[in-house]
Amino acid sequence: MISFTVNNKTYQLDLDPNMPLLWALRDVVGLTGTKYGCGVAQCGACVVHLDGEAVRSCITKLSRVAGKHVTTIEGLSEKNDHPLQQAWAAVDVPQCGYCHSGQIMSAAVLLREKPNPSDEDIDNAMAGNICRCGTYLRIRKAIHLAAELQQKTSER
Repeated sequence: MISFTVNNKTYQLDLDPNMPLLWALRDVVGLTGTKYGCGVAQCGACVVHLDGEAVRSCITKLSRVAGKHVTTIEGLSEKNDHPLQQAWAAVDVPQCGYCHSGQIMSAAVLLREKPNPSDEDIDNAMAGNICRCGTYLRIRKAIHLAAELQQKTSER
């Protein structure tokens, strides 16, 4: 039995400890916002937070998450109103949208660590996330907008 928390709900799963977290989230827990992209941690489509750290769920074994907290795109905000989600919609970032849950989860860690990132900060932090549609300039613009929205929210 492996016990861990996903989006503030505790799960006890009788699964192979070597199973990738991605498949437990999608196939067992039923949270399909986290996407399978490459399966080898190269594209970033599967990024989730493990105790606040961005991890590639396609290679993260269940044994590593025992007793820890996982946050998926579904848990980033209760009403899909996180500043990044608002900015993604305002800037109309996605074309196909497949990679964007991983993009947003990576950007959330960036904004927590650097609330007012430069273009270089964004490019460096997001370098491991691939967008086959090539919306990188819109992603950067949305991250800047989210930083502004986050700052306005914290000033209230």
